[in-house]
Amino acid sequence: MTPSITRGLNDIKNISKDGNKIEREVTVGFLKHKARQTIILNPKKSVEIRMTKGPILGTKVTTLSQVDDDNTRIDVSWNFTPSGVPAFVHEMVKIEISNGTKDALKKIANELEQKTGVEVL
Repeated sequence: MTPSITRGLNDIKNISKDGNKIEREVTVGFLKHKARQTIILNPKKSVEIRMTKGPILGTKVTTLSQVDDDNTRIDVSWNFTPSGVPAFVHEMVKIEISNGTKDALKKIANELEQKTGVEVL
């Protein structure tokens, strides 16, 4: 995801690429924390983001599933723990990530509709 689609992702700097694996440094959140991520690309199947250093540790997996000849489904699953923030903030972080994920999916749908002229459900 690019910063224009993903809320809270302010900057991306790719550090290395080896086949389908990308190491990158990102700047996240309104406090602009530095974080480290490993991206695993599985073309036409999934994108896995492993958050290895920073305010959130864990994984995010975006999976594509062919529904029928004309439709593809996008599923996003998160498994993460906020790091270095007080426990009472964890629920707020989860809500912000959930809302950001929903917004990103809406932006993707809008871009597809604009490029193809086909309504995205």
